[in-house]
Amino acid sequence: MKAAVFHEPLKPLTIETIDIDDPIGKETIVRTVASGVCGSDAHIIDGFIPGIRGPLVLGHEAAGIVEEIGPDVSYVKPGDHVIICPSIWCGECETCLRGYPYLCENRQMRTPDQPARLSMQGKPVAQFTNVASFAERMMITERGLLKIEDELPLETAALIGCGILTGLGAVLRTAKPEAGSTIAVFGAGGVGLAAVQGAYIAGARTVISVDINEYKMATAKEFGATHAVDASQGDPVEAIREITGGVGVDYAFEAIGNTRTAEQAFACVRPIGGTAVLIGFFPQASRLDLPASDFISEKRLIGSRMGSNRFRLDMPAYLDLYKQGRLKLDELVTKKGKLEDVNTAFEDIKKGTVTRTVLTFD
Repeated sequence: MKAAVFHEPLKPLTIETIDIDDPIGKETIVRTVASGVCGSDAHIIDGFIPGIRGPLVLGHEAAGIVEEIGPDVSYVKPGDHVIICPSIWCGECETCLRGYPYLCENRQMRTPDQPARLSMQGKPVAQFTNVASFAERMMITERGLLKIEDELPLETAALIGCGILTGLGAVLRTAKPEAGSTIAVFGAGGVGLAAVQGAYIAGARTVISVDINEYKMATAKEFGATHAVDASQGDPVEAIREITGGVGVDYAFEAIGNTRTAEQAFACVRPIGGTAVLIGFFPQASRLDLPASDFISEKRLIGSRMGSNRFRLDMPAYLDLYKQGRLKLDELVTKKGKLEDVNTAFEDIKKGTVTRTVLTFD
């Protein structure tokens, strides 16, 4: 099958032919219909995570149709339409049992003595986040799948599996703001816009989008932002305080993965009981410089991993919001392409000219 293969940082992906093994245990083979191009994939190409080497197939925000199943699969059958989610869970480890399936410690990988799921010329090819959706087929355990109705467009549904789950979930599942709250979102990419929509759905009275890209700030207003702050034109913290009458927002979400904007997100929340939430993908060496005294008044800084999801429960709820017209998904897709367009898609992310590119497969 064809796949876009990562070999080393700062190099384009190459379209190559790789092999996929037969499914065993709870594994499935899913024919890829659509895959979003996410900023997390771009971080790998840009070398943000030291030590990652190829060959590796990126891509993790996908939807498709089940083709084959392993002998222990009971949740899906061939022909089922599914959304892929990287938050694969086992349901048995202590982390899952404590209610954190998105942080599962036992993601049901193959053991070293078993054949690789993906290979090329007899050598193993790794799967990013155990998904690898920049390929014509994906091998993934059934506990990384959500069955959906055949009528739902897979090109749209693919976005639910990462960007929407992460941004929307950070608001609705991690922070759980009260109706009437004031909220700022740093970054207006796909995840940031999902957080903006989450703030709107949660009933926030003020939703402030912070970015430096004029196109993205204008887009944020189309998705529910009441204000847009251009961080390139001055201190966004002061601008946010001015909008909120000097007190700051109740909640701020950082959806970029930048230490400066993370510190600004913490600085712009109200000094008593304000909460800043980190959603962005940070390089491992990142460190924050925050005043310790700010925490005495229960001002909080918390993290959110993939929207604190229980995806088999949360994703159907988000799909209902979409079907009701309360969650915009189709509008997030600014560009479509084929697998061969994957490198152009990453260039567009750097230029800031797209919200989401979706790659489609025949």
